[in-house]
Amino acid sequence: MKHSTSPTPSLAGSSYAPSYATSRGQSPLPPPANHTRNCLSATSKSYKYLRRLLKFNQMDFEFAVWQMIYLFISPQKVYRNFNYRKQTKSQFARDDPAFLVLLVICLCVTSVVLAWTMGLNFLQSISFILYVVFVDCIFAGIIVASFLWIVTNRYLRSSSLEPDIEWGYAFDVHLNAFFPPLILLHFVQLFFYDWVISQPWFFSRLLGNTFWLCALSYYIYITFLGYNCIPHLKNTRLILIPLPIIFLFYLVTVIIGWNVTISFINFYKYRVY
Repeated sequence: MKHSTSPTPSLAGSSYAPSYATSRGQSPLPPPANHTRNCLSATSKSYKYLRRLLKFNQMDFEFAVWQMIYLFISPQKVYRNFNYRKQTKSQFARDDPAFLVLLVICLCVTSVVLAWTMGLNFLQSISFILYVVFVDCIFAGIIVASFLWIVTNRYLRSSSLEPDIEWGYAFDVHLNAFFPPLILLHFVQLFFYDWVISQPWFFSRLLGNTFWLCALSYYIYITFLGYNCIPHLKNTRLILIPLPIIFLFYLVTVIIGWNVTISFINFYKYRVY
């Protein structure tokens, strides 16, 4: 793997910290990563990231798979790695597009299965895949990431002297949070759709709506972890405010007999017909 699993421990609070401020020239240790003078600009980082999208031999797919697995079983470990990257490369955002590439592949594969479940023809399936990748994931992610990027930088930083949250990191948080709901809704749920969820039973809408409740809750929770792991952000628990609202909405839909899964399936079909 290209990423180190045993990062250099933080020097904050240790006996070495004063040496950076008083006599850095005499210190045998290198300067902290966030003080290096050759840090790339946001434009340069974006260009470097996009350029690597076409260089598959430079991507660490093994580590990207590790992140996808741990987003389900222990998402805190994934964000711990983002903190390590900040210490070593002076940026929270990923510099390796392997995760995005694998996510798009997962989107395409699961969307093919979902299109087959909905009975779409070939052209409709292609249109549906393009919608899912470029509208549901990327375009919606740009909107969500931009909103949280503005809110966190303007209202959640503990001090205006603290560094800004990178937009690229906000988009990475969206991608992280998007993956578990994708697997739940576009893959696991399909095993129950034809013979349970699509039926006009109480248990059908209970099961289908529970999938959506878990997916949206997962998205919000992983998003919260993404911003909560940044030390200079305060009041990040505000990101969890939608959780009780979503649960209340879940109860209402079950009581009034609204099967959310069927509604979204019909919406998916409407977009491509």
